[in-house]
Amino acid sequence: MKRLKKFYNLVEALENLPSIGKKSASRLAFHMVLENSYDALKIAHAIEDALSHIKKCSMCGGLSEDEICHICSDENREREKLCLVESARDIYIIDESGEYGGYYFVFDRLSEENLERLAKAVESHGTSEIIFAFTPSIQTEALILYIEDRLKDLGLKFTKIAQGVPTGVRLENVDALSLSKAITERVKT
Repeated sequence: MKRLKKFYNLVEALENLPSIGKKSASRLAFHMVLENSYDALKIAHAIEDALSHIKKCSMCGGLSEDEICHICSDENREREKLCLVESARDIYIIDESGEYGGYYFVFDRLSEENLERLAKAVESHGTSEIIFAFTPSIQTEALILYIEDRLKDLGLKFTKIAQGVPTGVRLENVDALSLSKAITERVKT
């Protein structure tokens, strides 16, 4: 049987997506090619449209269709709070929770340029509190201490999101670092 090169190219392309294995990629490819080519074309168009119109916000590094994203241009947000995240995806996740109303800054790598952009963002927003929303790790703790040291002259309050035992997870399934944090940072009931 002659190999279907274009079909297998589609399967391989889908396999490159996060959390898509070979079986899922094959199912999706069969569905797109044989069962619903209209939806496949809609997806292809949406991808093309997103790639040509979405870029990084020049202020926070989040996703935007304009030079400045809708969050950075919203004057009704809490100006005094600036939440540092590792990726634009984190902004989306935190903002969808509805529990945070301040601004964001994507700190995806340690560089002098990023530190200067961060200091400029602090000044332009009139920030008084920086909230670290980074994935917990030893490296992250060192990064937080470094950023705090670099910004110590700006009179900021530094906080980080709570860590510990997730709701509904048995203690036997919690990693040692999370359990340790939960015990040492316990709260009064």
